[in-house]
Amino acid sequence: MASTIPAIACLGVIGRNDNPLHISIFPTYDAASNSLQPVRTALQFSLVLCGTLDIFAQRPSGTASGSAGANSSGTGLAGASDATGPLLLHALDDRLAAYGYETNTGVKLVAIVDMRGRRGGSGAGAMSGSSSAGGGVGSASGRGVIGLREAELKPAFKAMQAAYVNLLQNPFYDPDEHSPPVGQGGKKITSRKFSNDMQRIGEAWIPGIAGF
Repeated sequence: MASTIPAIACLGVIGRNDNPLHISIFPTYDAASNSLQPVRTALQFSLVLCGTLDIFAQRPSGTASGSAGANSSGTGLAGASDATGPLLLHALDDRLAAYGYETNTGVKLVAIVDMRGRRGGSGAGAMSGSSSAGGGVGSASGRGVIGLREAELKPAFKAMQAAYVNLLQNPFYDPDEHSPPVGQGGKKITSRKFSNDMQRIGEAWIPGIAGF
């Protein structure tokens, strides 16, 4: 059996009124076919993201992420450099786990990690992952959720928050259109740049990466 390391299977952004704003799905390693396949359908990932809301609700705003305060741009979000401590929200099984980070304005960032999502030593990303993680990443398969420290997701959440801050600074983006009253839907994020940023983050993240 090939050694495997964790990889991001899904990134989600949920609005301050618990409305879905964005979801990106990434194929991960399937041992049966020895290929990359999405480990869940888009609907299944959406249900997992919705399921994290109850866990977020149990934490006061700002404590799930550890960030507080507004940045100098007036967006109400702490600067990306202030992002600290994403938390494990829910372990779905021995393979998938959802990690969350909540901004002080109530926007929720979620990363669903496949603990066996990438072949170790296969491809430039996996190779750099085994070297930058201090030698412990290659044995992640078999360690389950406890094999990945929450702090290892910090660069991904910092990059997601930075992408969202950049989106808010776009004069053509109206945050109010994406923050409807609870239960009344609302627009999803359609920015191509934001989607490309999410795609880059999900594809580039590996345990031990220092930044993007």
